[in-house]
Amino acid sequence: MTIKEIRELAQKKGILLPKTKKAKKADLVHLFQRAEGNDACYATQKCDNVSCLWYMDCQKQHKKREEP
Repeated sequence: MTIKEIRELAQKKGILLPKTKKAKKADLVHLFQRAEGNDACYATQKCDNVSCLWYMDCQKQHKKREEP
């Protein structure tokens, strides 16, 4: 999901995200997760919650962080 798509989804759900263009994708997703009452875990750990909205992208980002 792109940053633009994250912002659009947040707007539809009434979740306020910072307007700054310097915000990183992971930071926006973490804010989104917290607003929904979930752990802000995007790209920070290996996970098996396949029902999570962020699951596929999260695992890709997590894998990138583990690469040397």
